[in-house]
Amino acid sequence: MVKIKALLPSLKENKRYILYEVESESKLAMTKNFIEERLREFLGDLGLAKAGLRTVKTKANKGIIQVNNNSLHEIKTGLALIKEINKSKVRIQTRKVSGVLNKIKNMV
Repeated sequence: MVKIKALLPSLKENKRYILYEVESESKLAMTKNFIEERLREFLGDLGLAKAGLRTVKTKANKGIIQVNNNSLHEIKTGLALIKEINKSKVRIQTRKVSGVLNKIKNMV
């Protein structure tokens, strides 16, 4: 049996964590799939696959998502373009971007 070698650190994708906050007119029940669906509309399947989007944590109107550092600006733009959730006007703002999850995990 052949042992598979681990990737060198220089070949691994660098990830970033985005802390976002949803401001809305009324209370919303946020689903983590909703943001992914809207970003899929903006970026397409290939763009979303390259971004490596993963929801880390959501709570009330805040959440943390993990993305590839090369797609950071596209994801931030996609979040800013979300204007409506369930016929309620919203604004999604990026509060902080970090390379270390522990720095922003306590902010949610």
